[in-house]
Amino acid sequence: MRRLTARKIHLLLATLLAALGAVHAQQKQRLTGGWEFVRQDLGGVWEAVRPVPAGAPESVPLWEPVSLPHCFNARDAVDPDVNYYQGPGWYRTQLTLQNPYPGGRTLLHFEGAGQKTDVYLYTTKVGSHVGGYDEWSVDITEALAAFQQTDEAKTRFKGLVPLSIRCDNSRDLELIPSDLSDFNLYGGLYRYLNLEYRPAVSLERLMAKTDVDAAGKAGTLSVKAALLNPAAGGATPVALRLLDPRGKSVGQFRGNLQGQAGEQPVHQFRVKSPRLWSPTSPQLYTLETTVGSGTQAYKQTEKVGFRHIEFVEKGPFKLNGQRLLLRGTHRHEDHAGVAAAMTEPMIRREMVMMKQMGVNFIRLGHYQQSPIVLNLCDSLGILVWEEIPWCRGGLGGPVYQAQARRMLTNMIQQHYNRPSVIIWGLGNENDWPNDFPEFDKQKIRAFMTELNDLSHQLDPARYTAIRRCDFCKDIVDVYSPSIWAGWYRGIYTDYKDVSRKEFEGVKRFLHVEWGGDSHAGRHSENPDNALVKVSRGEGADERAGDASLFGGSARASKDGDWSESYLCNLVDWHLKEQETMPWLSGTAYWPFKDFSTPVRPDNPVPYMNQKGVVERDFTPKEAFYVFQSYWTAQPMAHIYGHSWPVRWGEEGEQKMVKVYSNCEQAELFVNGKSYGVRKRNAQDFPAAGLYWNVPFKTGPNEVRVVARQGKQTVQDQISFRYQTQKWGKPAKLTLEKIADANGLVTVEAKLFDAQGVQCLDAANWLHFSLAGAGKLLDDLGTSSGARKVQAYNGRAIIRLQARPGQTAVAAASPGLDTVLLPL
Repeated sequence: MRRLTARKIHLLLATLLAALGAVHAQQKQRLTGGWEFVRQDLGGVWEAVRPVPAGAPESVPLWEPVSLPHCFNARDAVDPDVNYYQGPGWYRTQLTLQNPYPGGRTLLHFEGAGQKTDVYLYTTKVGSHVGGYDEWSVDITEALAAFQQTDEAKTRFKGLVPLSIRCDNSRDLELIPSDLSDFNLYGGLYRYLNLEYRPAVSLERLMAKTDVDAAGKAGTLSVKAALLNPAAGGATPVALRLLDPRGKSVGQFRGNLQGQAGEQPVHQFRVKSPRLWSPTSPQLYTLETTVGSGTQAYKQTEKVGFRHIEFVEKGPFKLNGQRLLLRGTHRHEDHAGVAAAMTEPMIRREMVMMKQMGVNFIRLGHYQQSPIVLNLCDSLGILVWEEIPWCRGGLGGPVYQAQARRMLTNMIQQHYNRPSVIIWGLGNENDWPNDFPEFDKQKIRAFMTELNDLSHQLDPARYTAIRRCDFCKDIVDVYSPSIWAGWYRGIYTDYKDVSRKEFEGVKRFLHVEWGGDSHAGRHSENPDNALVKVSRGEGADERAGDASLFGGSARASKDGDWSESYLCNLVDWHLKEQETMPWLSGTAYWPFKDFSTPVRPDNPVPYMNQKGVVERDFTPKEAFYVFQSYWTAQPMAHIYGHSWPVRWGEEGEQKMVKVYSNCEQAELFVNGKSYGVRKRNAQDFPAAGLYWNVPFKTGPNEVRVVARQGKQTVQDQISFRYQTQKWGKPAKLTLEKIADANGLVTVEAKLFDAQGVQCLDAANWLHFSLAGAGKLLDDLGTSSGARKVQAYNGRAIIRLQARPGQTAVAAASPGLDTVLLPL
């Protein structure tokens, strides 16, 4: 048995006491459990807190238990039969509150709530906020002290403190973003709510600005601070410690902060040859700040990074003095079953998937997002364009404009320290009118100029940008036009020429938003057929009405098949071309994940924007692997068609097999026979030359690929049925159970012609319903989680919870007999 020396015991006790001190000094917790919710308005806050005897009329309206984060619109955002709810909703809970600091402050910190919020402690209104996306806090110290002195607190509530919160996402023309936006304005406490205990004086804001020369040899870190409740003390001691990415101290400072409001300079560190932050090596320094001393000490830790950014005029983007092609995507805060109320594990999974796809850049569309997202961008190495939600509709009045200024200020101050952020976005599609009788381009230009100036005043070191508002493109530092080659306009081979023309018309060009919709599970043997109808050489800029599925000129978005096959070709071509554009700063595919929207009720999954490369539940589509094949270094190989159970064609016909891989060569085997080795060439379209034309046999087929990169080997394989029978129009609908596992039953509807041949190109609407005990897993916004959905290759599936002998599921399609399946 080892004996502890006196020195080791001393060190152990010191460590333990330091840990206990830290626990005491930092008092913050997420308020996730013990909440109730009602999705409607109340007559007033009294209805949330009044005594309610069992069975009394006051028990109405009925409250439901929920946990946070929570969104009003977790399911109705993609309900095919109703408009999503826009209105007020109430939350309530009872808390045990006891601030351990003498004279301390008790705060409620909201990471975001939609879209207007009022906060009540018992019947006292303690705070309000307008804006669904920026962080904000409410100081409840005085209201809490007053309530705790009342007889009501001591007798009825027995020490608990009733907290009620009203959120409201009602339509409002003087609120940004516009309800014309291509995303839902969600309601609810859909981000984390935190309870914070602070000492009498603490930090309200810490601004840490890093600078480094392009060679990376000399770095500085300038620190400013603003105190919370500065009037509670005079000069307040402050201590700074800077740790390098390995945890080694590289600088310390001790001084005092004056008891005054607003920011004041604290100290500037000089760092020789700092470890530079980049997407491949996201080196993060740690800045520890302590305000106050002893039991009144408040400690805050910030992660900072040293990097040098430059958007070259008429040229590419440089990071730390070297060209970096920005390979990006977009993110909406939206997920199957929860809408905006994504938990931290969900957010982490999403961001890690982006990194696994090869992303080094992200535009956070179209609003400030959760601090969890920004933390992950810092730590994973993903550069960020973050923007305020001035999106569509035109320009409102003084209230509207004040909100935009406030949200821009909050976004910059709250995310100022993050090395990942390189661009502050000021607006999106501000050339889109119709929220107001007046649409005045000069007034929009004037307000855009005001926001641009405010951004540079708050943060001179970062760039400003907007997307798609040509009459304002000269105002901001970086401009992105609307180029949708092969989707809303033109064909995808127009992409490079159109981009070059747009590049020449602005000071700094960055192309965000490109791509196309795809209905997950839908595949095509001839995906580019619709392009025959599309006019070529007329540009690829999206214009009014192009997103509609009705009317106007021929375009892939209206006349194409929305197959994953077509999207893969479009993505493949864009990525191939981006490798040959040395002047290009970068692009961002729109978006990473399918998301819900109120303005697309006619899409194959109603109310879903289906441009993602993963579905709303994180299920990858085929295009995910196209990106991996261009953007990642870890050897990978993926045969196109994992979700394509039946291919079709003539007997003995040569059919294309595509393999998306970043390996230098690959060998294909079909039904055990080798069809040779091909070498990867990024400029050989499609699939960088890794494609084979081979015959399939009627019936089952097995396809396998073996790809090699040096001494490393990766493999992939798929199986499918090959159908040579021709089919007519759908005449019969069938429904069968195809799986029963983990408490969920999967059923599949199929469409057949009058001779019983499966209609493999059928895209009929299907509608699932359930009778008896059980529940459909619908309103998820996925191709396998929607009760109303277009067929993909003559089929569609849905999952449900069922009780044997007590559940029946039905499938219906217009013009066909409904089928019923007892389970």
